Amino acid sequence: MFLWLASLLHEKYTFLRLFEYLTFRSIMCIFTSLLLSLFIGPKLIRRLQLLQVGQIVRHDGPESHYEKKGTPTMGGALIIFSVTFSILLWANLTNYYVWVFLFVFLGFGLIGFIDDYKKVVKKTSDGLIARWKYFWQSFLALLVAFFLYYMGHNSSATELVIPFFKDVMPQLGLFYILLSYFVIVGTSNAVNLTDGLDGLAIMPTVMVASGLGLLAYLTSNINYADYLHIPYVEKANELVIACTAIVGAGLGFLWFNTYPAQVFMGDLGSLALGAALGIIAILVRQEFLLVIMGGVFVMETVSVILQVGSFKMRGRRVFKMAPIHHHYELKGWPEPRVIVRFWIITFLLVLLALITLKIR
Repeated sequence: MFLWLASLLHEKYTFLRLFEYLTFRSIMCIFTSLLLSLFIGPKLIRRLQLLQVGQIVRHDGPESHYEKKGTPTMGGALIIFSVTFSILLWANLTNYYVWVFLFVFLGFGLIGFIDDYKKVVKKTSDGLIARWKYFWQSFLALLVAFFLYYMGHNSSATELVIPFFKDVMPQLGLFYILLSYFVIVGTSNAVNLTDGLDGLAIMPTVMVASGLGLLAYLTSNINYADYLHIPYVEKANELVIACTAIVGAGLGFLWFNTYPAQVFMGDLGSLALGAALGIIAILVRQEFLLVIMGGVFVMETVSVILQVGSFKMRGRRVFKMAPIHHHYELKGWPEPRVIVRFWIITFLLVLLALITLKIR
């Protein structure tokens, strides 16, 4: 919105040219989403408490989590509002990548809202039936994948970038649709599985979003893209705004979600944020680097797969409890120790992913 206003008035008010700079808008977007979160957070928490929208704790979970029962959930609404409002203020709304991002972000947020709402109404940990949750996730992901394939097939927008190889970027063709589907749905559910401890999911999300924001900037600059041997995707520049909005809103939410949490994001926030990271990685053509950056999310997901598979096939568990953060809790690690160590791992993985841009 501000960019549009600046384009109309910059001849009369020359200082408005500042709004045309992506770096300025990105910084302002962080401040906007952060301050919105900090301002709205206390009001939202009080509202959720009045509505008795409390966390439902699983009976088969760690005993230390029983004291969390009743803590307000669905705090993801704070993230959704802050991110969306900030993007609408600071992004170039003529760039269709912005609308693709918002469609995925809000669509998966709606699925999460329905899931959380059912949990709150039924007062159980069972929300939206799994097959229906997966159906709507798949529907949205495939809809976006087909649209993006139609808009960018046989161009750099549908090439597969493979780390460590500068001249190997095969054209995916229809496989682009399948890859996009798995990245969006997989990342959404991976972040959802990680959201089991206070602040465990949001800080890695902020770090990965920061890394993806840098990738979006490099990808949208023809000189940097050529130098690093990555696809040049001009429209990816406005995804920097989306990433900075997530960073600001995430830090604002962490203010209230840090241990001991005053509010939980719920599926409303985790499904939306996971899908947001997935669609950004697809649009900047860096799906492999998302796997590296989001190694904690991958680890959490794999731990669940191994646990379920081992129990069904061998009748034995691999971990004391899955996802893996519960395993370390049951080993005697205090919750803050698990959280901070997972944060450190994510920080290192984001740096590792960025280093691969030069190792080609």
